Amino acid sequence: MSAEEKSKIIIVMPAYNAEETLEKTYNDIPPEVVDEIILVDDASSDKTVEIARKLGLTVIVHSENKGYGANQKTCYDEALKRNPDIVVMIHPDYQYDSRLIPYLVGFLEKGICDVILGSRIRTRRETLECGMPKYKYISNRILTFIENIILGQNLSDFHSGYRAYIRKVLEVIPYHNNSDGFVFDTEFLVQAVYFGFKIGDVPVPVRYFSDSSSINLPHSIVYGLKTLYTLFKYFVQRFRIGKYKLFDKKKIFYNLS
Repeated sequence: MSAEEKSKIIIVMPAYNAEETLEKTYNDIPPEVVDEIILVDDASSDKTVEIARKLGLTVIVHSENKGYGANQKTCYDEALKRNPDIVVMIHPDYQYDSRLIPYLVGFLEKGICDVILGSRIRTRRETLECGMPKYKYISNRILTFIENIILGQNLSDFHSGYRAYIRKVLEVIPYHNNSDGFVFDTEFLVQAVYFGFKIGDVPVPVRYFSDSSSINLPHSIVYGLKTLYTLFKYFVQRFRIGKYKLFDKKKIFYNLS
Protein backbone atom coordinates (compact mmCIF):
# COMPACT_ATOMS: atom_id res chain seq x y z
CA MET A 1 0.00 0.00 0.00
CA SER A 2 1.47 3.35 -1.03
CA ALA A 3 1.71 6.36 1.27
CA GLU A 4 -1.17 8.02 -0.64
CA GLU A 5 -3.58 5.13 -0.15
CA LYS A 6 -5.89 5.07 2.85
CA SER A 7 -6.12 1.87 4.84
CA LYS A 8 -9.46 0.13 4.71
CA ILE A 9 -10.48 -0.04 8.37
CA ILE A 10 -13.32 -2.20 9.67
CA ILE A 11 -14.51 -1.85 13.27
CA VAL A 12 -16.18 -4.84 14.89
CA MET A 13 -18.32 -4.68 18.00
CA PRO A 14 -19.21 -7.89 19.86
CA ALA A 15 -22.45 -6.83 21.55
CA TYR A 16 -24.74 -8.16 24.23
CA ASN A 17 -27.38 -5.96 25.91
CA ALA A 18 -25.58 -2.72 25.07
CA GLU A 19 -28.57 -0.43 24.52
CA GLU A 20 -27.47 2.06 27.20
CA THR A 21 -23.93 2.56 25.92
CA LEU A 22 -23.82 1.69 22.21
CA GLU A 23 -24.67 5.14 20.89
CA LYS A 24 -22.14 6.85 23.20
CA THR A 25 -19.42 4.48 22.01
CA TYR A 26 -20.39 5.06 18.38
CA ASN A 27 -20.48 8.86 18.70
CA ASP A 28 -16.86 8.94 19.86
CA ILE A 29 -15.53 7.02 16.84
CA PRO A 30 -13.81 9.43 14.41
CA PRO A 31 -15.92 8.97 11.24
CA GLU A 32 -13.12 9.88 8.84
CA VAL A 33 -11.08 6.87 9.96
CA VAL A 34 -13.61 4.08 9.55
CA ASP A 35 -14.95 2.40 6.41
CA GLU A 36 -17.55 0.21 8.08
CA ILE A 37 -18.74 -0.75 11.57
CA ILE A 38 -20.00 -4.27 12.08
CA LEU A 39 -21.98 -5.08 15.21
CA VAL A 40 -22.60 -8.73 16.04
CA ASP A 41 -25.42 -9.12 18.54
CA ASP A 42 -25.33 -12.24 20.68
CA ALA A 43 -29.10 -12.59 21.14
CA SER A 44 -29.58 -9.51 23.30
CA SER A 45 -32.83 -9.11 25.20
CA ASP A 46 -32.83 -5.32 24.95
CA LYS A 47 -32.88 -2.80 22.05
CA THR A 48 -29.23 -3.15 21.02
CA VAL A 49 -30.11 -4.33 17.49
CA GLU A 50 -32.71 -1.62 16.97
CA ILE A 51 -30.31 1.12 18.04
CA ALA A 52 -27.47 -0.28 15.94
CA ARG A 53 -29.62 -0.28 12.82
CA LYS A 54 -30.78 3.29 13.47
CA LEU A 55 -27.11 4.30 13.68
CA GLY A 56 -26.49 2.76 10.27
CA LEU A 57 -24.22 -0.05 11.45
CA THR A 58 -23.95 -3.37 9.69
CA VAL A 59 -25.79 -5.71 12.05
CA ILE A 60 -25.41 -9.48 12.35
CA VAL A 61 -27.68 -11.21 14.86
CA HIS A 62 -27.08 -14.57 16.52
CA SER A 63 -30.33 -16.51 16.88
CA GLU A 64 -29.17 -17.72 20.29
CA ASN A 65 -26.59 -16.62 22.83
CA LYS A 66 -23.31 -18.29 21.85
CA GLY A 67 -20.80 -16.53 24.10
CA TYR A 68 -18.18 -13.78 23.88
CA GLY A 69 -15.64 -15.84 21.95
CA ALA A 70 -18.22 -17.11 19.48
CA ASN A 71 -19.32 -13.52 18.94
CA GLN A 72 -15.77 -12.53 17.99
CA LYS A 73 -15.51 -15.42 15.56
CA THR A 74 -18.50 -14.03 13.69
CA CYS A 75 -17.05 -10.52 13.91
CA TYR A 76 -13.78 -11.53 12.29
CA ASP A 77 -15.39 -13.75 9.68
CA GLU A 78 -17.58 -10.86 8.57
CA ALA A 79 -14.67 -8.41 8.60
CA LEU A 80 -12.49 -10.67 6.44
CA LYS A 81 -15.24 -10.92 3.82
CA ARG A 82 -14.74 -7.20 3.25
CA ASN A 83 -10.99 -7.48 2.58
CA PRO A 84 -9.85 -4.92 5.19
CA ASP A 85 -6.33 -3.72 5.83
CA ILE A 86 -6.99 -3.32 9.56
CA VAL A 87 -9.67 -4.62 11.91
CA VAL A 88 -10.37 -2.89 15.22
CA MET A 89 -12.38 -4.53 17.99
CA ILE A 90 -14.03 -2.30 20.55
CA HIS A 91 -16.75 -3.25 23.01
CA PRO A 92 -19.92 -1.15 22.69
CA ASP A 93 -20.16 -0.77 26.47
CA TYR A 94 -18.35 2.61 26.54
CA GLN A 95 -15.62 1.21 28.76
CA TYR A 96 -12.85 2.06 26.30
CA ASP A 97 -12.23 5.42 24.62
CA SER A 98 -13.08 4.97 20.95
CA ARG A 99 -11.66 8.41 20.09
CA LEU A 100 -8.21 6.80 20.20
CA ILE A 101 -8.79 4.43 17.28
CA PRO A 102 -6.60 6.50 14.89
CA TYR A 103 -3.66 6.16 17.28
CA LEU A 104 -4.00 2.38 17.58
CA VAL A 105 -4.30 2.12 13.82
CA GLY A 106 -1.21 4.27 13.29
CA PHE A 107 1.11 1.69 14.86
CA LEU A 108 -0.22 -0.91 12.43
CA GLU A 109 -0.05 1.31 9.36
CA LYS A 110 3.59 2.14 10.05
CA GLY A 111 4.44 -1.55 10.41
CA ILE A 112 5.59 -1.17 14.00
CA CYS A 113 3.11 -3.77 15.26
CA ASP A 114 0.83 -6.42 13.82
CA VAL A 115 -1.39 -6.43 16.91
CA ILE A 116 -1.96 -3.40 19.13
CA LEU A 117 -3.81 -3.41 22.46
CA GLY A 118 -5.32 -0.55 24.41
CA SER A 119 -3.79 -0.87 27.86
CA ARG A 120 -5.95 0.08 30.83
CA ILE A 121 -3.01 0.05 33.21
CA ARG A 122 -0.71 3.05 33.01
CA THR A 123 -0.44 3.50 36.79
CA ARG A 124 -2.06 1.62 39.68
CA ARG A 125 -3.63 4.78 41.06
CA GLU A 126 -5.18 5.84 37.76
CA THR A 127 -6.55 2.38 37.03
CA LEU A 128 -8.20 2.00 40.44
CA GLU A 129 -9.54 5.57 40.37
CA CYS A 130 -11.18 4.76 37.04
CA GLY A 131 -13.10 2.03 38.82
CA MET A 132 -11.35 -1.25 38.08
CA PRO A 133 -12.20 -3.57 41.01
CA LYS A 134 -9.20 -4.33 43.20
CA TYR A 135 -9.50 -8.10 42.74
CA LYS A 136 -9.52 -7.59 38.97
CA TYR A 137 -6.48 -5.32 39.12
CA ILE A 138 -4.50 -7.78 41.26
CA SER A 139 -5.38 -10.78 39.11
CA ASN A 140 -4.54 -8.79 35.97
CA ARG A 141 -1.11 -7.90 37.34
CA ILE A 142 -0.35 -11.51 38.34
CA LEU A 143 -1.56 -13.06 35.09
CA THR A 144 0.08 -10.42 32.90
CA PHE A 145 3.41 -10.95 34.70
CA ILE A 146 3.23 -14.71 34.16
CA GLU A 147 2.19 -14.29 30.52
CA ASN A 148 5.05 -11.92 29.80
CA ILE A 149 7.56 -14.37 31.28
CA ILE A 150 6.28 -17.45 29.46
CA LEU A 151 5.55 -15.73 26.14
CA GLY A 152 8.61 -13.48 26.09
CA GLN A 153 6.61 -10.28 25.79
CA ASN A 154 6.57 -6.98 27.66
CA LEU A 155 2.92 -5.93 27.62
CA SER A 156 1.27 -3.97 30.39
CA ASP A 157 -2.24 -5.42 29.98
CA PHE A 158 -2.76 -8.84 28.40
CA HIS A 159 -6.49 -8.74 29.07
CA SER A 160 -7.71 -5.64 27.28
CA GLY A 161 -10.75 -5.94 25.04
CA TYR A 162 -9.65 -2.98 22.89
CA ARG A 163 -7.58 -4.42 20.04
CA ALA A 164 -6.53 -3.79 16.46
CA TYR A 165 -5.02 -6.21 13.97
CA ILE A 166 -3.58 -6.16 10.49
CA ARG A 167 -5.58 -8.42 8.20
CA LYS A 168 -2.89 -11.09 8.00
CA VAL A 169 -3.23 -11.80 11.73
CA LEU A 170 -6.86 -12.84 11.26
CA GLU A 171 -6.00 -14.79 8.12
CA VAL A 172 -3.30 -16.82 9.84
CA ILE A 173 -4.59 -17.42 13.38
CA PRO A 174 -7.02 -20.39 13.57
CA TYR A 175 -9.41 -18.57 15.87
CA HIS A 176 -12.28 -20.97 15.15
CA ASN A 177 -10.35 -23.49 17.27
CA ASN A 178 -10.64 -21.15 20.25
CA SER A 179 -13.10 -21.10 23.13
CA ASP A 180 -16.56 -19.59 22.72
CA GLY A 181 -16.11 -17.97 26.16
CA PHE A 182 -14.04 -15.14 27.62
CA VAL A 183 -10.70 -16.96 27.42
CA PHE A 184 -10.90 -16.50 23.63
CA ASP A 185 -8.97 -13.23 24.06
CA THR A 186 -6.08 -14.91 25.88
CA GLU A 187 -5.97 -17.77 23.40
CA PHE A 188 -5.85 -15.31 20.51
CA LEU A 189 -2.85 -13.44 21.92
CA VAL A 190 -1.01 -16.66 22.74
CA GLN A 191 -1.62 -17.77 19.15
CA ALA A 192 -0.32 -14.41 17.89
CA VAL A 193 2.90 -14.97 19.81
CA TYR A 194 3.19 -18.56 18.57
CA PHE A 195 2.80 -17.49 14.94
CA GLY A 196 5.40 -14.74 15.31
CA PHE A 197 3.33 -11.57 15.14
CA LYS A 198 4.58 -8.34 16.71
CA ILE A 199 2.38 -7.23 19.62
CA GLY A 200 2.38 -3.85 21.36
CA ASP A 201 0.13 -1.72 23.54
CA VAL A 202 -0.71 1.92 24.15
CA PRO A 203 -2.34 3.52 27.21
CA VAL A 204 -6.06 4.26 27.02
CA PRO A 205 -8.36 5.67 29.69
CA VAL A 206 -11.04 3.27 30.83
CA ARG A 207 -14.43 3.69 32.47
CA TYR A 208 -16.03 1.26 34.89
CA PHE A 209 -19.70 1.67 35.69
CA SER A 210 -22.83 -0.45 35.92
CA ASP A 211 -23.45 -0.51 32.16
CA SER A 212 -19.92 -1.68 31.33
CA SER A 213 -19.45 -5.38 30.67
CA SER A 214 -17.36 -7.17 33.26
CA ILE A 215 -17.14 -10.70 34.58
CA ASN A 216 -17.73 -11.22 38.30
CA LEU A 217 -15.31 -12.71 40.85
CA PRO A 218 -16.25 -16.42 40.43
CA HIS A 219 -16.08 -16.12 36.65
CA SER A 220 -12.79 -14.23 36.98
CA ILE A 221 -11.30 -17.16 38.92
CA VAL A 222 -12.38 -19.60 36.22
CA TYR A 223 -11.01 -17.24 33.57
CA GLY A 224 -7.67 -17.06 35.39
CA LEU A 225 -7.40 -20.85 35.56
CA LYS A 226 -8.23 -21.16 31.86
CA THR A 227 -5.59 -18.53 31.10
CA LEU A 228 -2.96 -20.57 32.94
CA TYR A 229 -4.07 -23.70 31.08
CA THR A 230 -3.69 -21.85 27.77
CA LEU A 231 -0.12 -20.94 28.75
CA PHE A 232 0.50 -24.61 29.58
CA LYS A 233 -0.70 -25.55 26.08
CA TYR A 234 1.66 -22.99 24.56
CA PHE A 235 4.60 -24.37 26.56
CA VAL A 236 3.82 -27.95 25.53
CA GLN A 237 3.40 -26.97 21.87
CA ARG A 238 6.38 -24.64 21.79
CA PHE A 239 8.77 -27.29 23.08
CA ARG A 240 7.19 -30.05 20.98
CA ILE A 241 6.06 -32.11 23.93
CA GLY A 242 2.55 -32.34 22.51
CA LYS A 243 0.16 -30.72 20.04
CA TYR A 244 -3.03 -28.70 20.44
CA LYS A 245 -5.63 -27.61 17.88
CA LEU A 246 -5.14 -24.07 19.15
CA PHE A 247 -1.92 -23.93 17.12
CA ASP A 248 -2.98 -25.82 14.00
CA LYS A 249 -2.31 -23.99 10.76
CA LYS A 250 -5.42 -22.35 9.39
CA LYS A 251 -6.91 -24.39 6.57
CA ILE A 252 -8.61 -21.48 4.81
CA PHE A 253 -6.57 -18.46 3.81
CA TYR A 254 -8.30 -15.36 2.55
CA ASN A 255 -5.92 -12.95 0.85
CA LEU A 256 -2.45 -13.06 2.31
CA SER A 257 -0.12 -10.31 1.17
